Amino acid sequence: MATLRDIKLRIKGVKSTQQITKAMKMVAAAKLRRATESILNARPYAKKISVLLSHLVNEDDKQSNPLFADREVKNVAVIVVTADRGLCGAFNTNILKEATRYVEEEIKQKGLEHQLYCLGKKGSDYFSRRDYNVAASYPGIFSQINYTTAQKLVDEIIPKYLDGSIDKVIIIFNEFKSIIQQKIVVEQFLPITSGEEKANDKHEVANYIYEPDQKAIFNYLIPKHLKGQMWRVLLESNASEFAARMTAMDNATTNAKELIRSLSLTYNSKRQAAITTEILEIVSGANALKEN
Repeated sequence: MATLRDIKLRIKGVKSTQQITKAMKMVAAAKLRRATESILNARPYAKKISVLLSHLVNEDDKQSNPLFADREVKNVAVIVVTADRGLCGAFNTNILKEATRYVEEEIKQKGLEHQLYCLGKKGSDYFSRRDYNVAASYPGIFSQINYTTAQKLVDEIIPKYLDGSIDKVIIIFNEFKSIIQQKIVVEQFLPITSGEEKANDKHEVANYIYEPDQKAIFNYLIPKHLKGQMWRVLLESNASEFAARMTAMDNATTNAKELIRSLSLTYNSKRQAAITTEILEIVSGANALKEN
C-alpha cells in the first residue's frame, strides 16, 4: 500500500510532467501557425501548376513522354512520410500501418517488387528493422524543412523511373485538414496523372497562344510540377505532425490534471485517516493514564 510520502512524490512527479506537456503544447501551437501558413501558400501553386500541365498535355504527349505513359508495373517505389519524433499521438502509427498494408496487399500479394523511401526517422527505424527493401532513408529532414529536400528526392527518383528501375511511385502521407483532423492519403506520384483538373476548371479558355511553343513549356513545367508536389507533401505532413502533437499534448495535460485531482483526494483521505488514528491513540492513552 502506498504511503502518504509515496503519494506526495507521485503528485509532484505528475505536476512536473504536466508542466512539460503544457510547454510542448504551446511550442507545437506556435510552430503549427507557421506550418499552416506555409501549406496554405503552397497549395495554390501546386494546384495551378497541375492545371497548367493539364491544359498543355495531349494524348500524343502522354504516349511519348515516359513520365506520363503507363507501362507494365514490376517494381513499385513507396515514399512513406513520417515524423522524426514521437509524442504526437497516432500520427506515426497510422502512417506505418497504412504503408505496411499497402506493401503487403497491393505489392507483395501481386508478386511485385518494392522499394521504400522513408522520409522521417520513425519510418526509417520501423522498416529498417523488418523484412522490407529500404532503398533510401531521410531522417531528420523535418527539424529544418526546406525545398532542397524535395528537389533532392525528386532528382533521385526520376532517373530510376526513366531507366526502368522503378515502374510506379506512390506517396503515403498525412494531409492536413484541421487541428483535430489529419487524413492519410495514398497518392500516385509517377506516372503523372492529369486531365482531372482540366475537366474541373470552369474558366478554361478554348485557345491559348504559347510563347515559346507548347511542347517547350510542357517540358519546362514537368520537373517544377513534380518538385512542387513533393514540397506540398512535406509541408502537409509537417503541419499534420504539429497539429497531432498539439492535440496529444493537450490531452496529456488534461489527463495529468485529472490524475493530480484523483491523487490529491487519495492523499487527503489517507492523511485524514492517519490524523484520526493518531487522535484516537492519544485519547486512548490519556484515558488509560486517567484510570491508573
